[in-house]
Amino acid sequence: MPIIVTLDVMLAVRKVKSKDLAEQVGITEANLSLLKQGKVKGVRFETLAAICRYLDCQPGDLLRYVPDEEAPGEGG
Repeated sequence: MPIIVTLDVMLAVRKVKSKDLAEQVGITEANLSLLKQGKVKGVRFETLAAICRYLDCQPGDLLRYVPDEEAPGEGG
């Protein structure tokens, strides 16, 4: 998938625990874990906005585009 989720990096930079973020944003820790792993098909803008608000960051700090041929673990 050409979209790489870097939420785990921002959590480390901000020294925020996943449990705390999930609680503040109003999602389960399991769903947050899936988001961090990039195993979701989409994310609501409302959720993305809440994450950005809590972490004081921009959506681009959490997501980046990598063309398929450059994505880690992809290709054939």
